[in-house]
Amino acid sequence: MPYYVILSTLTDDGRETLKENPERILEVNKEIEKMGIRVIQQFAVLGPYDFVNIVEAPDNITVMKMSVELGSRGTVQLMTMPAISVEELIKSLKV
Repeated sequence: MPYYVILSTLTDDGRETLKENPERILEVNKEIEKMGIRVIQQFAVLGPYDFVNIVEAPDNITVMKMSVELGSRGTVQLMTMPAISVEELIKSLKV
């Protein structure tokens, strides 16, 4: 399955939710797993983004649906990028 890197920034409402209920992060992970997306790794970061997530999903459409669903809540803004492993890149360049 394809990999994706998701950079997310919390809105004011999202920061308030996180402060009141830090476990909400894990609840959202379970929600997106029900959409067919597996969270491989998740990091809280400093800088222009609040979180970096590495996920695996069946296709772009599945990831787009997840992005619309989460974004429509008004608590987070997402930037999603498809990613391939370095090994896969090297293999494709040798063909």
